[in-house]
Amino acid sequence: MKINIVPRWIIFLLDILICLISLTIAYAIKLNFALNEVNLREFALNAVIITGISSIVFLNVKTYAGIIRYTSAQDTFRVLFAVIISNGLFLFLNLSLTAFEGAPIISNAIIIVNTLASFLLLITYRVLVKYFFLYIKNLNLDKKKVIIYGAGEAGLATKRTLDHDGRIHKTIIAFVDDDERKIGKTIDGIKIIDAANLENLIREHEVDEIIFASYTIPTERKNQIVDVCLEYDVIVLNIPPSDVWIGGKLHQNQIQNINIEDLLNRKQIEIDTAGIQKQLKERRILITGAAGSIGSEIVRQLIKFDVSLIILCDQSETALHHIYLELEEEYKHANFHAFVGDVRDMRRMEHLFETYKPHYVYHAAAYKHVPLMEDNPSEAIKANVLGTKTIADLSVKYGVQKFVMISTDKAVNPTNVMGASKRIAEIYVQSLNNSLSNRDAIFKNGLSYINDLNVKPITKFITTRFGNVLGSNGSVIPRFKQQIEKGGPVTVTHPEITRYFMTIPEACRLVLEAGCMGNGGEIYVFDMGKSVKIVELAKKMIRLAGLVPNQDIKIQYSGLRPGEKLFEELLNNNENTMPTHHNQIMIGKVREYHFNEVEDQIYILLESAQKNNDRQVVIAMKKMVTEYRSKNSVFEELDVPKND
Repeated sequence: MKINIVPRWIIFLLDILICLISLTIAYAIKLNFALNEVNLREFALNAVIITGISSIVFLNVKTYAGIIRYTSAQDTFRVLFAVIISNGLFLFLNLSLTAFEGAPIISNAIIIVNTLASFLLLITYRVLVKYFFLYIKNLNLDKKKVIIYGAGEAGLATKRTLDHDGRIHKTIIAFVDDDERKIGKTIDGIKIIDAANLENLIREHEVDEIIFASYTIPTERKNQIVDVCLEYDVIVLNIPPSDVWIGGKLHQNQIQNINIEDLLNRKQIEIDTAGIQKQLKERRILITGAAGSIGSEIVRQLIKFDVSLIILCDQSETALHHIYLELEEEYKHANFHAFVGDVRDMRRMEHLFETYKPHYVYHAAAYKHVPLMEDNPSEAIKANVLGTKTIADLSVKYGVQKFVMISTDKAVNPTNVMGASKRIAEIYVQSLNNSLSNRDAIFKNGLSYINDLNVKPITKFITTRFGNVLGSNGSVIPRFKQQIEKGGPVTVTHPEITRYFMTIPEACRLVLEAGCMGNGGEIYVFDMGKSVKIVELAKKMIRLAGLVPNQDIKIQYSGLRPGEKLFEELLNNNENTMPTHHNQIMIGKVREYHFNEVEDQIYILLESAQKNNDRQVVIAMKKMVTEYRSKNSVFEELDVPKND
């Protein structure tokens, strides 16, 4: 049943009528209900006066503006204010006449009683209308039973949002909360139940939906709740943070299915903010690949520190424009500059270094899509090796203090071109770092500008290595979401494939921390938590969408892609780690290479890449990275047998 909203003028007239009824009640109480003693002329005059005053006040305060069925505390205060002002003016008129030796037009006692009666009646009829509509709404036989998890301000806002939308056929049967102090109490007439009894509550009341309306639930606890809900086919919904509510209010369309990212997140990573601030204060910082998912997040986090200048370098004009507009809007007083350029272009990059002379470099620019790079090895080498070499060499030449390279777990025991190219980039920057302490070796290898410029301090090269990040370009999760929205099928490469996951902000916080703690030459490995089985991830995402895997949405196995392996690693078989002061950052003890040999091999590799001779490129890569073994790739034939 649909009931249209009553026009405002009717509400206004009802309010005026209530005021007249209140005046009548006030007279009746004053005269002990002896209505025959009422002076009709005096009553009529006072009725006209109160009507005039109330009309002016109500029109200005706009007591009629609120929708009665959605009456809130704000509407109550508005009515109270209007009643006090209108009766206050009546009282002022009465006192003024008395002050000038005139006869009062009404008893002050009547005004006081009228104030109380009018406020009570104006609020009472509003509340009655509100609960009448709630009753009508709850008569719907198809209404869904909903539990709100979280009995705080967000939970109350969620309940009222559902109550106020007549198109939503849902009824709130309970709040649940982990806070023992709230258990047994009520909010808006709804009882708060202990979250420990959630499963029984779901089973007994055949709950259809649960809405997370709390921002403090640990991820592990949230996963437990979701698993219980999925077992009973309960749809799990979530509300966004309060800072993105529309006009400060939660809207019904913002209550959406919970994201899988919310279940993979870990507790907030603590970093040495003071230490980072001390190192980065008044520094000029260059971020390559600044328009990418990792680079742009590094920019967002760095801009919060008291840095002198941030240079955003990327070859993607559109993506760079987007992040630039975002920074202009969010950080109006920050100093940043967008620089369009390709890290492979030595002249363009030298112009950047010569112009801005950065103190710190965060090198995130890279090609990272495994299947594409397997088909384009020469381009992988140009971007990931030549690009890294270019920025690293210029960092040395122009006295950069620290160079932080963003690497990947695919560089460990690589099975694909992309991973091997990143491993070669790691080898180059680490061997370059180790060679910088020997100035004679630098001079011998053509880097004589170090001595010419008397650079201080010598550049410290640091590598950070981590796995997949949630929501990054090319991540499996956005792809699964698209496939589910289209009705499937969801494609998984292999039933046993697993991956590590980390959020983009989490990874970037660790990059900043590792970059500041590094003394040069380290490869920092991040604690990625537990690996996730991709097929289980797909099933959970389908169920979170309210669908049944392999019934509503099919799961298809497409086979491992070229270069793809079942399990990612953060260290190879010959490596181990040393702890740092941060329990989620370790130092990988890796094999060290001699810079002279590395440089010679890279020149040969780049020569083949410039000729676009993919076969020779891969042969050179395999000679340089002996643990590189191709999988499911045309380049498997180039692998040297392990016993040779």
